[in-house]
Amino acid sequence: MKPLHLRLLLLIAAVATALAWAGARLWDSLGHLPGVPAAAPIVLAAVAVVLLATAFSLRSRLKAARERRPGARGVDPIGAARAVVLGQASALVSAVMAGIYAGTGIHLLGGLDDTARSGQAITAGLAVLAAAGVVAAALWLQHVCRLPEDHDGPAGPAPSAR
Repeated sequence: MKPLHLRLLLLIAAVATALAWAGARLWDSLGHLPGVPAAAPIVLAAVAVVLLATAFSLRSRLKAARERRPGARGVDPIGAARAVVLGQASALVSAVMAGIYAGTGIHLLGGLDDTARSGQAITAGLAVLAAAGVVAAALWLQHVCRLPEDHDGPAGPAPSAR
């Protein structure tokens, strides 16, 4: 499994922002732009909390296993791989969501004199911040579950037959 890089996630968010901004302008010119859901920042923040809790749990269990503490529970490799996949999927979706809410929020900034639109712009901004929190938590979870570097590599010394 290849690790996600912040550059890729920023590129995804930038493309989604441009598309969402253009889509919001078009939709607003044809009719009424749908509102930003008030639950969006809450749900994204909850996902970030779950990812952080998973990362803290795995980090403490891995540290206890490395230090060979008595009674330390090991980490199931499949469970750690599932956590990384969950984190990577969450990061990719959150990058898209951050772009969508950023593009919509940028469009809404043009009509801040309307209280409904200003409230929507604030909600969109909070959703972007929460999505950034999901991305940060997911990247940290990925870092926590990273395998130690193999310094010898495949061409390293072969084990002796003795």
